[in-house]
Amino acid sequence: MANQPQQLTLPPPRTYTRTDFTALRAFVQRLPAATIARLYYDPERSPHAASADAMERFLGTMRDDLVHLALLHGSSVLADHLKASIKQHGSAKLTAVTLRMVEQASTLAAAVPLVKHPVHLWFRPLIAQRLNGEGIGTLGALIDYCNARGGSWWRSVPRIGALRARTLVAWLRRHEATLGVSVAADVDIASLVPAKTGGAKGEVQGSDAVVVIGGDPSEPRLAPFEHLAVPAELSGATGLNRATSFAFIRAENDLSAVHAYLHRYRDRPTTLRAYTRELERLILWCVVVRRKALSSLTVEDCEAYKDFLQAPLPSFTGPKRPRTSGRWRPFAPEGLSADSQAYAVRVLRAAFAWLVDVRYLAGNPWSAVHEPATVTRESAVQVHRALPAKLWSQVRKALDARCDGFGTVEPEADDEARQWRAARAAILLMGDSGLRRAEAAFARREDLCLAETTEERRASRNTSSGSAPQAPPPTTTPTTPRATPPHSTEPGRSKFAVCTLTIVGKRRKQRTVPVSGATIAALRAHWNDRDRDFDAPRAHGPLIAPQWIPATHAALERHDASAQDAPYTVDSLGRLVRMAVQRLSAQTAALANFSTDDLVQLANTSAHAFRHTFGTRAVAREMPTDVVQAILGHASLQTTSIYVRAERRRMLEAAARYYADDET
Repeated sequence: MANQPQQLTLPPPRTYTRTDFTALRAFVQRLPAATIARLYYDPERSPHAASADAMERFLGTMRDDLVHLALLHGSSVLADHLKASIKQHGSAKLTAVTLRMVEQASTLAAAVPLVKHPVHLWFRPLIAQRLNGEGIGTLGALIDYCNARGGSWWRSVPRIGALRARTLVAWLRRHEATLGVSVAADVDIASLVPAKTGGAKGEVQGSDAVVVIGGDPSEPRLAPFEHLAVPAELSGATGLNRATSFAFIRAENDLSAVHAYLHRYRDRPTTLRAYTRELERLILWCVVVRRKALSSLTVEDCEAYKDFLQAPLPSFTGPKRPRTSGRWRPFAPEGLSADSQAYAVRVLRAAFAWLVDVRYLAGNPWSAVHEPATVTRESAVQVHRALPAKLWSQVRKALDARCDGFGTVEPEADDEARQWRAARAAILLMGDSGLRRAEAAFARREDLCLAETTEERRASRNTSSGSAPQAPPPTTTPTTPRATPPHSTEPGRSKFAVCTLTIVGKRRKQRTVPVSGATIAALRAHWNDRDRDFDAPRAHGPLIAPQWIPATHAALERHDASAQDAPYTVDSLGRLVRMAVQRLSAQTAALANFSTDDLVQLANTSAHAFRHTFGTRAVAREMPTDVVQAILGHASLQTTSIYVRAERRRMLEAAARYYADDET
């Protein structure tokens, strides 16, 4: 009975991920278990990394599993070596060389990636944390994210650069068989912007810098204006509408003429961007859909394009993508509103009129085209987007709470707090001074005047006249010390009262706006993050600037790479504010005292809404309307009066609710 052979049923082998094998290699090389847990695991998602003892037990079990499989499937020489090591030490003592042999012999223990696997099982904690921050929790979600955004998907994930993104995509492609899902082919398409320039003459390296637009309208080749090229037969060199007399510009084709026209607005970036958008749409339509040169358009063609603006082809529409992305499209999925269509016709009519004036074109076909019918709104200013006073106050408190992470031990928390402080400075500039988004982005420190208080001015006059400053008269009534204003403990804060900032706003008009003490304190903290002295005698530079700029060609082109302290672009600043507000609205614990309507409004709040918030608050606090007009930079007092009407309407609605409660 005892000599009969017995069947031994072994449990199925445990499965281990690539991260586990990397951790085991570090463990074999005598790296402390606590350090391994910190480098390769997230304790919240991996219970075996919660402590050093648990980590050591897990890696010891993994080592024993691999040794067991190596004894079953490995060579006899390796098996004899492992058996001798176990007999001598009680467990196999592995080196880097023997571990590699054990790994090769124990392939049964290696797990294969599946779409349902969380990303932290296969990627390092830092990468997994950044992916999770964008809602990418599994490998399947990562593939869907890449396929939805194309080759520039990584631009939407903070701190994921192009090289790391390329590595992740290559890894996903290697495991397509087990994942069961493939990464789209155009995810690896390079950016339209060349990676570098080189050569003796500085020629562009790479073939993706320029795209010759055209193809079938259902699947066209499209590119933004700065990267498009037109086929020779449609270039306009022999356009039907070309002027025969001497031209005032040196333009041999339509693209050169359009470049000359847009060059007039090089010092007006907002106007330049708007006009470029309308002209590039027309050029794409002319070449791809109409198959005509820009300089050959007739009135019938212009009317056809006006109809196209009402219902663009599906191949011309798509979600917002970077202009360097291969999935960029000139129209949003929802198309253009009637006002936007009318604006496009006006822009094109003015552009063609200029081309006629400089004798590039013989006539302006857009002069015979009527603008689409629009409805004149009673109020063009969307005052309803302004935050109520209570919500505005709570937002400021929540921002201050999230900005207190400066100086923390964790680098990630410190970086996050720096971003919060930059967002707070921008929000306060718009909410306390009524600046537009572009005005806040272009505001500079040398245009900020730190005004002295009344007491300092009086002391300065007394000193200049030779008399000592008089002390305040004594009082017999004990007084309560005044509460210290927020942020007054900042260095130099008590020296200033109301500050002024000179900016150049809409229509190139210069104006001066007040800046609150809270805003000065927020700017000072933001400058401290940038290692700049805000209170230096000759301090200069943008009031708000990014902490770092990615070393990509597109990022360096959007920002002034030659400047010592490059400012935010207008869109980047708006994105910074919008993301901060949306994160606040998602953290309902900080805004628990507010209704669902307030949280919904906060989630949909844009950067411009804080300008409206200043206007409504200023009127509610009985600031004179002409003063509000001067601060906001309105050309007409009638525009400013909209805030007065909105405040009066809000007062009547509140009174109606009050009376209704009394009647019930």
